[in-house]
Formats: sequence, structure tokens, C-alpha cells
Amino acid sequence: MILNVRLQSEQLRSVHPPLVLIHGLFGSLDNLGGLARGLKDDRPLVQIDVRNHGLSPRADQMNYAAMAQDVLDTLDHLGIDRVSVIGHSMGGKIAMALTALAPTRLAQLVLIDIAPVDYHTRRHDAIFAAVNAVTAAQVTRRQDASEIMQQHIPEPGIVQFLLKSFHEGSWRFNVPVLWQEYSHIAGWQPVPAWSGDALFIRGGDSPYLEDRYRDALLAQFPKARAHVIAGAGHWVHAEKPDAVLRSIRRFFAL
Repeated sequence: MILNVRLQSEQLRSVHPPLVLIHGLFGSLDNLGGLARGLKDDRPLVQIDVRNHGLSPRADQMNYAAMAQDVLDTLDHLGIDRVSVIGHSMGGKIAMALTALAPTRLAQLVLIDIAPVDYHTRRHDAIFAAVNAVTAAQVTRRQDASEIMQQHIPEPGIVQFLLKSFHEGSWRFNVPVLWQEYSHIAGWQPVPAWSGDALFIRGGDSPYLEDRYRDALLAQFPKARAHVIAGAGHWVHAEKPDAVLRSIRRFFAL
């Protein structure tokens, strides 16, 4: 599957491999826009809408092998061989799954607030309830949608994040498939150990990258290093963008 992309440089030849940015669940390529703006002068960038999100094609499956293959198909379509990848949450798991499909095509990985584990929990049911309530109400204005969503989601920032994908009464993510495939999205099939450099960035207040996942993480990414950003949650790149950019730049300079 060829995905919708935004290229931050017309010229994809560089001393450094192009940098691919992959967003998380319910997002779009705009969600890592702050990182893209901060890194666009460093190297060519490819921002991606994953399947069933944004303007990319729809499909019935949402497992990580399929989503990683989409990224490879898209890179082949663009004529790009070797890349580094930054992925947040679900996007981080897509990046990790790439190591099983094409280990030699990856230079470095940055995984933002996600671990290579099956979480065995449902963290997004309130979001599904909110977006389904908006759909059922058949509203078209974001203000109306926001008022409905606030009945299900107490965090204004999450409501605003979701509304970025609400356009003229429709969602730009495939709600039925995301619901149906949620166990695959929250889950994980361990990948063979990858010998490349990987940076795991954790929001200090987030439960997604806790110390109890350390053994599973190092078994799959033995050269991993970690950086914890205090006072931030799961959307650490949005809450503390300067700290995240500094951490990424230090890592890529190694």
C-alpha cells in the first residue's frame, strides 16, 4: 500500500539518510509537525499518514507487519533506500516492526513513549465513545463536536488533538476498523534482536514505557538507550517539544 506523505525537502539526497516520521493512533502526519519543523534543516523528511488515518488508503487490517510493509512500499515508491525513523506510540511500534522486515534499511530509530510489548489493556475506549457520539449526532462544526466529546473526555488537549482529524462532519481515521483491530494495535509480536542504535524517549508521567518493560525492550533492541523527560505524559513531543528535539539531536549526532 502506498501511503499519503509530505516531503519536507524536494531533494532527497543528503549526507544523512532521510528521516521518516510516523504518528500514533487517531493521528495524522501533522501530529509530529513540531518535530518536523525543528528537524527540517538537518536532513530530508518524510511525514507519513499510516493506513486508516489521514489521507492514506483504508484497509481491514491494522497489524504491525502490514503497517510496516506499507512504509517500505511507500519508500520504494519514492525511491528511498535507507532511512532513520521517528515514531510516536503506534508509530513507534511500526518503526520497531520495520526492523524485522528490513533491518539493513534502517540507520537509527527514535521511539517516543512506547515499548515493544503487548499492553493487555484498553486505554482508548473513552475516545471511541466520544468519536462515535459525534458521528451519531451528525454534527459538522468542530465546536459542536468538541462539546459532545467533552462529555466523554475530560482532557481538553486530547479533544483538540482528535478534532484535527474531524473535517466537515467526518473523521479522517477509520473508526470501525480501529475498533475491530484494537487488540492488534495494543498488542505486539516480539521481533528478532536488532543491532542498530535506538533511542527510547519516555514521558516521565506516562505508563507506556515503565521500568518493568526493560527486559523485553533490551531483548529486542540490545543497543537501546533511554531518555526520560520529566513533567510530561504520553504526548511528550507536544508537551515538551524543545526537550524532545534536544534529545533527538544529541542521539543523531552520535
